[in-house]
Order: sequence, then structure tokens, then C-alpha cells
Amino acid sequence: MDLKFGEREEALRQQVRSFLLEHLPARDASKDARTDDEAFEAAKKFNAELGRRGWIAPAWPKEYGGLGATIYEQMVFNEEFGYYGAPDTGTRGFGVGMIGPTLIIHGNDEQKAEHLPRINSGEAIWCQGYSEPGAGSDLASLQTRAVRDGDDYVVNGQKIWTSGGHRANWMFLLARTDPDAPKHRGISFLLLDIKNTPGVQVRPLINMHNRHHFNEVFFEDVRIPRRNLVGEENRGWYVGMTLLDFERSGIGTTAAHRHTLERLAGWLQDQSAAKRDKYRAGLANLVIENNVAKYLGYRIGDMQSKGQHPNYEASVIKIFQSELGQRIYRFGVNMLGLPGQLLPEEPRALFEGEMPESYMSSVPSTIYSGSNEIQRNIIATRGLGLPRG
Repeated sequence: MDLKFGEREEALRQQVRSFLLEHLPARDASKDARTDDEAFEAAKKFNAELGRRGWIAPAWPKEYGGLGATIYEQMVFNEEFGYYGAPDTGTRGFGVGMIGPTLIIHGNDEQKAEHLPRINSGEAIWCQGYSEPGAGSDLASLQTRAVRDGDDYVVNGQKIWTSGGHRANWMFLLARTDPDAPKHRGISFLLLDIKNTPGVQVRPLINMHNRHHFNEVFFEDVRIPRRNLVGEENRGWYVGMTLLDFERSGIGTTAAHRHTLERLAGWLQDQSAAKRDKYRAGLANLVIENNVAKYLGYRIGDMQSKGQHPNYEASVIKIFQSELGQRIYRFGVNMLGLPGQLLPEEPRALFEGEMPESYMSSVPSTIYSGSNEIQRNIIATRGLGLPRG
């Protein structure tokens, strides 16, 4: 494994960095594209500009609208986007990072032709319909039903914690198509035009820092054309698990953490000697841990470059990054003292209120995308070969 990028990748890094410095708005923790309408519109424009350059999904093959960039070049994009806080609408996170690669592997020609170009242009804004009130970590217990009726599936049920569902125009979802089959074998993977299909109701869920990003989605006799089935009927669980491996393999989070740690270090340098002595060792330790996370991410990129599909390795990075993020922002809030509790809406907030905002956002990170307890089970069984139960 080579731990250093080559001249080609570093030249690309400078190009991407210059573009971001020119086109990105100033950071404002209260203007997050996930929760703020104005920031969301700005993110749409930003993604459209990326699309014109072919930079939304550069690593995809050219026949699917990408540039045919190498995995290492894609890693450069991810790092720079993460470090500089490039906004997103769901196009890059859900579209490029999740459903796009899944369609490339499991989709038919019609599905690829319909959806991949719209992801690459920034037009398609995706959300994920997985979790349900009674099926989170044990996702295979989901109860949303899809019943064949001619050329359609009729879907009834509910999804919850649907990130960005109120703004998305498409959803990929899992639904039970054979209630009598073993729970992992009676599930199908479907694509839903969420904005233009009757019977879909999206209701807001306000999170712990009073932002609207999550939603619950209800389906009442929703008709999804059979052509929107990805893969085989009743084999959607395996399609969905392919998608989760892509979701857990990014390194943008580590780059974002590096930016935060650098800001904290710069602030600490200007404080009293007593404060520097109190916090510098802890801050240095977090920097070391974040470097570990970076190389865990590089390992996954190296595997993908060799045609391998990360599995338990992706679980390792998911656990490490999510728990590290909680440690970083908890440390940051404590180090800044009372002013570190001021939210972005307060003009006197340090770092535009990033620390308390990110601290609260980090709390559910060890639960979503498969709880860390589930990830540890995956590492135990698939990585270490330990018996189940």
C-alpha cells in the first residue's frame, strides 16, 4: 500500500482546491444546506457547477457520465470537498456515494440511462428509505409492504429518519415483497419518484438542535412501476448491502475533522500559557487519532483501486470516525469554555457556532448507517471469523 499520492493526484488537488476557494461561500454553521433553505439553493448551484466540469462523479466510467478518474483521484476530490466543507443537496452523498454505484453494479441499462446522467448533472436529489419505527439496526425486520399488481408494486408502510426527504425528488427504498420468506430473502429494492407519486406523505422530524433534516415518510397505496425494481424481486437485501459498503467507505469526514482540529489549534496558540498546557496534549492526541482514521480510509481506497469490495474494513472506519467525531467536538466545546456553547445564531459565537452544532450532530453518528454495535458484530464475524451467537 502506497501512503503517498503521486504528482498527478497532487496537481489535481491544487486544481480542486483553487476551484473551491473561488466558488464556496463563507462557512456559517447556521447555513447548513441540510437544514437551511437558502444554503440548500446555494448547494444546488454549486453542484450544477460541478456537473458542468464533470466533477460530481469523476471516478465513474465515461459511459455513465464520469471522467473515468482513478480511485485515488476520487479520493483527492473527497478530501478537498470534506476539508473545505463543500455543500451538498443529497446529489453527491446519496446519489454518487450510494445509489449511483449500486445501479452501476445491479441496475439494468434502462435504469442506468435514466438515473446516472441526472446524478451527474446535479438534477437528481436522492434520499434513503431504509429505517422504520421497528426496524433500525435490525433492518431486515422492516414491514413496509410492496404487493405486485400488474406492472406496478403497491406500497404501504412507513419509513423514518429519512435525511433530506422533504427536498429529495427520488428515494431508494427497501420493501417486503414476500412476507412468508425468511426475513432477509423477501425484500426488494425499489426506486420511487417521491415528488410526483400520489400517496406519499413526508412529515418533518425536528432534531435535538432544533433543525429540520430528518423526516418520517408514509406510503398509502403508492404505485411504483415494476421497471423501478433494482435487481431481482425478493433479493433486494443483497442489493441494499452493496450500497451500504459504498456509504461507509468515504474519507471526506476525516478531512473535515482535520479542518476543525486545525482551527482549534490556531485558537489555542493565542491563549494563555496555562490554557495551552491544559489542552495541548489532548488536542495532539486527537490529531494523531484523526491521522489513523485518514489511513484507514486510504486503505479502503487502495482496496477499491484493486477491484476489491470493502466489507468489514468499512465497518472499522465507520466506528472509528463516528466515535472520534464525538470526542473531537466534545473536546472542542470544553476547551472553548462557556463561549463554546453559543449556537450559530449568536453573533458572539466562536467559530460561527461550529462546536456546539457539530457536537449535537455527532451524537447520532454512532447509530445511523448501522449502529456501531452492529458494525462490531460484522467485524467479529466477517473480519475475525468468530462464531455467531
